[in-house]
Amino acid sequence: MREDAGGTGGTVAIQGEAGSFSHAAALETHGPTLELVPCTTFVDLFRAVAAGDAASGIVPIENTLAGSVHENYDLLSVHELHVVAETELRIRHCLIAPPRTRLPQIRRVASHPVALAQCRHFFLTHPEVVAVPAYDTAGSVRDVMSGKVDADAAIASKLAAELYGADVVAEGLEDHAENYTRFLVVAREPAAREPAESQKTSLMLSLGNTPGTLYRALGVFAGRGLNLTKIESRPLPGRPWEYLFYLDVVDTGQGIEAALEELRAFTFGIRVLGTYPAR
Repeated sequence: MREDAGGTGGTVAIQGEAGSFSHAAALETHGPTLELVPCTTFVDLFRAVAAGDAASGIVPIENTLAGSVHENYDLLSVHELHVVAETELRIRHCLIAPPRTRLPQIRRVASHPVALAQCRHFFLTHPEVVAVPAYDTAGSVRDVMSGKVDADAAIASKLAAELYGADVVAEGLEDHAENYTRFLVVAREPAAREPAESQKTSLMLSLGNTPGTLYRALGVFAGRGLNLTKIESRPLPGRPWEYLFYLDVVDTGQGIEAALEELRAFTFGIRVLGTYPAR
């Protein structure tokens, strides 16, 4: 079992199959020598990293069109893993089919529901084409090529077409060109602090249900000139109307440690998920 983390290969868990957008993100962060550990679900991905079956995992956390991936925020809260890096990937959806297939021949298109939702305009302008939900983008290409799915084509990445010997019938099916997904790299150990112009810290806060607490917490960052780039709230199980807040804070030298120390005085709990170079 390898223990090496991101940047220089190693075993990397992804949700989905080879050729997925998570695979492409893993290539960005780990390079071409990585060894993939495909997982059926995000739960399986987190368990694989926690158990040491993979040195790290690539986790999509938000998309510029579809928004936050709430399941993965919840999984971050229940696993003792660390965020060690991030990357952003331009998501370019392709219509992929067996060789020599033409668009007029296509009547059923399989893909992950999120990918299908990002290509609504394609289906509106091709009402004769039916969307077929599947568990994975790249897996849909594999299954179309092997005849294991009742579909003529799939929506996935160009990488998937290359890996499974399919043709790209059309490119740029996404509704908006500015379609990016942000991925986190999670591992069992925190990242080594490296020199960088700016560092991003991902953390979780439990504030309770006291009036003004969230306002006060946000003021801690604003007062120190820290850039709060993301805030997400998730319900706390068993505590109605109380929330766990996820924050991404970029520090260019103002000092996040002092901010965290001040926050500890009036919050119910703080957990730093990781500090890593900001992109």
